[in-house]
Amino acid sequence: MYKLGIDLGGTNIVAGVVDKDFNIVAKADCPTNVPRPESEVCDSMAEVAKAAVKRAKLKMDDIESIGIGVPGAVNPETGIIEYSANLFFHNWNVVEMMEERLGKKVIIENDANAAAYGEYLAGSAKGARNAIAITIGTGVGAGIIIDGKIYSGSNYAGAEMGHMVIIKDGKECACGRKGCWEAYASATGLINLTKETILKDKLDYSYMLKLCDGDINKVNGRTAFDAMRDGDANGKAVVDEYIRYLACGLVNAINIFQPDVLCIGGGVSNEGETLLAPLRAHIEAERYTKHNPKQTVICKAMLGNDAGIIGAAFLDNIY
Repeated sequence: MYKLGIDLGGTNIVAGVVDKDFNIVAKADCPTNVPRPESEVCDSMAEVAKAAVKRAKLKMDDIESIGIGVPGAVNPETGIIEYSANLFFHNWNVVEMMEERLGKKVIIENDANAAAYGEYLAGSAKGARNAIAITIGTGVGAGIIIDGKIYSGSNYAGAEMGHMVIIKDGKECACGRKGCWEAYASATGLINLTKETILKDKLDYSYMLKLCDGDINKVNGRTAFDAMRDGDANGKAVVDEYIRYLACGLVNAINIFQPDVLCIGGGVSNEGETLLAPLRAHIEAERYTKHNPKQTVICKAMLGNDAGIIGAAFLDNIY
């Protein structure tokens, strides 16, 4: 028995054939190349799906079902992508179009939810009853698992924790609201904070700018961490402030949901214990349940970009 998961991203489309033990047997990918017509995106998804099946030395008849993880608000019941800012689509009946192309049952889900489900099935949250997976990238994605099921609210747009406000009237978020957690705790937020600190410093003496060959446009999510490791005080100040912002939202999530496990993925999570150890210290000091014997485990997500593929492939367990 094999299933197929598709990660429909704003940059790339990746398809993977997954076996019953949650192992990815083969993958294929192509650029998303949006904006372009819905039919063309579906054609590309169908092509990478077939390519992945061929690389696995299987036939489409060997695939039991297909799941697709999509950024944005999606409705698994209707099969419609109601809105996806990254893909420039709304009210797109992607399930109907993909079932026509592949002749298989297709299920859709928000990509962060699919990734959380993947971690629950085969990653850092395996064995947990309740779990949250946070993905730190351009934005802050979140997926919530309650009693083994994806929580997405009554309108399938739940778990948008990146858009809870942590600073009233703070920095403007891409969503149009001010002070959102995403504006501070995303990789974009970290990069902006690093640039702001460089500009406040004397440019001729900024160590972080030197790490970027003197070009502030080369600042990335590693710049402040690298500077901190080299003993730079401004780099450490940026990292400390960023971790406080990240911890603020994580404490909110833990206080509301009390998950067994909260795992963190995305590029910034590659800092490992350099990020996680101070995060845990902030969370331990601020969480409401600090006196309870059972506490949420804070860890790095295990599956990386494969989490969304594995989670999407097994959506038929839920829907």
